[in-house]
Amino acid sequence: MNVFELEKILNNKLQADRIKDYAPNGLQIEGKHEIKKIITGVTASQRLIDAAIAKKADLILVHHGYFWRNEDMRIINMKYRRIASLIKNDINLMGYHLPLDMDPEIGNNAKIAELLNILDVEPLDPMDTQPLIFKGNLKQPMKGEVFAEIIEHRFNRKPLHIAPESDKLISTIAWCSGGAQDYIDKAAEFGVDAYLSGEISERTTHSARELDIHYYAAGHHATERYGIEALGEWLKQEYQLDVEFIDCDNPV
Repeated sequence: MNVFELEKILNNKLQADRIKDYAPNGLQIEGKHEIKKIITGVTASQRLIDAAIAKKADLILVHHGYFWRNEDMRIINMKYRRIASLIKNDINLMGYHLPLDMDPEIGNNAKIAELLNILDVEPLDPMDTQPLIFKGNLKQPMKGEVFAEIIEHRFNRKPLHIAPESDKLISTIAWCSGGAQDYIDKAAEFGVDAYLSGEISERTTHSARELDIHYYAAGHHATERYGIEALGEWLKQEYQLDVEFIDCDNPV
């Protein structure tokens, strides 16, 4: 498939043009135009690039690409080595950030709900037209430590669990993948029992304790590996493309 045709397909699938983001979505670095082999991964790190080169890929498709807002524009050091590797090997790079968090079917937050068996999924704020935070119900109320064990089993990573002093049972939960810890205050405003994100800040601990809400930091990488993998599977099924997901381990 032609790379520009593929970009149009993905832009349409993820409604990328409708979403304001911190980095460009779609094709970020141009390579060969005929796409036969695609490697997907969470972040366009050198490790992922090297793996794609070894597998003779034509395209790397990721959640975390390049050219973030307010970053140093100079192409030097690590950025130079990454981009030089892509250009030298004629490999395209495509990235989809917030569109891949938001997609209601294969997005990161949709996959979190699926993995944790969360029911009645809807935007946390019903007035939000481009929701990043979602809420839902557990099949049955459970202790905070029990839900932590479920998260560990599903994500293959032990979460950091901050319990409120009440240690109340969890029936309702809100979540947002990645570095979304500061949405915990908004989740508490909507009255849910627990909030889950990828990362945690020092202040998050105090919010959880003082707002009487369970908090789970399940890992930025861990909460965002399933959307890009699902996008690759969608391309396989819908367009019979050769797509392989490579999970470059990241403890954060």
